[in-house]
Amino acid sequence: MPKMRRKADLPSKTCTACGLPFAWRKKWARDWDSVKYCSDRCRSGKALQKPGGIAP
Repeated sequence: MPKMRRKADLPSKTCTACGLPFAWRKKWARDWDSVKYCSDRCRSGKALQKPGGIAP
């Protein structure tokens, strides 16, 4: 059985939409360098921003 890793030991990034930190997930293993958003809600949130480019 593989050795378990603690969540604190995993790499993390900051979401470009909401600014909150998020941790690495196994499903992002192949394209971790291109991951920008923490969730589908943040990724599709571009349409929810105010016209001036300032997030609500």
